[in-house]
Amino acid sequence: MSNQLKLAIIQTHLIWEDPKANRKHFKAKIQGIKLPIDLIVLPEMFTTGFTMNAKAVAESMEGESVLWMKKRATETGAAVTGSLIIEENNQYYNRMVFAFPDGTHKTYDKRHTFSLAGEDKVFTSGQEQVIVNYKDWNICLQICYDLRFPVWSRNTTDYDALIYVANWPKPRIAAWDALLKARAIENMCYGVGVNRIGEDAAQNEYSGHSAVYDVLGNNITPIRPNKDHIEIITLDKTHIARYRNKLKFLEDRDQFKIM
Repeated sequence: MSNQLKLAIIQTHLIWEDPKANRKHFKAKIQGIKLPIDLIVLPEMFTTGFTMNAKAVAESMEGESVLWMKKRATETGAAVTGSLIIEENNQYYNRMVFAFPDGTHKTYDKRHTFSLAGEDKVFTSGQEQVIVNYKDWNICLQICYDLRFPVWSRNTTDYDALIYVANWPKPRIAAWDALLKARAIENMCYGVGVNRIGEDAAQNEYSGHSAVYDVLGNNITPIRPNKDHIEIITLDKTHIARYRNKLKFLEDRDQFKIM
């Protein structure tokens, strides 16, 4: 059992609707990470940017980008996670893939599709909360707009960390900061948020604000806005245990079941 989990979170720009160029971009980033590392976290739709042109850029689970993630995981000995556009059974999903170093994977489909951008008209909503067990850490996978819906991420299973990958635009970045902090506090877990920077083809601007919050809501990764940056951060289970034992807030949580 490992009390620590070492993350590399990659805050960077994305190349619009160009999976090959984005894979090349992220491969170079990953090759620059000093190993060993446990988990590499990429943004939402890291192969394309937040596009609704799913038909043009969607891939299968056997496609190049998923195979690329598995190869990076095998090469580095670190799990790799991020979301991309997947076509399956004639439907499109904003799917978060968690590729393990042993070549296996787990997936989470974005539950809350972003209706303001018409994502709900293109993509099929996920129906299952997914918690990955990796190196004895239980990690809840979430994508961008899911951050606004606390019931969906409520910690009823005592997971250790929440990971949100995002394309969260600059005009609403204050909400990202506040909600990511709140999710960590209310669930007494680490809250990890990885957001992109730059501008997309629809002239949406992104300022990053990628961060990790601890159980008390302290930002332990002061990544500067708009900076192309890889942050290495170590999570520690003793921090979680200390405050869950001292402050037994989760024992008072409401009991409910999502239908």
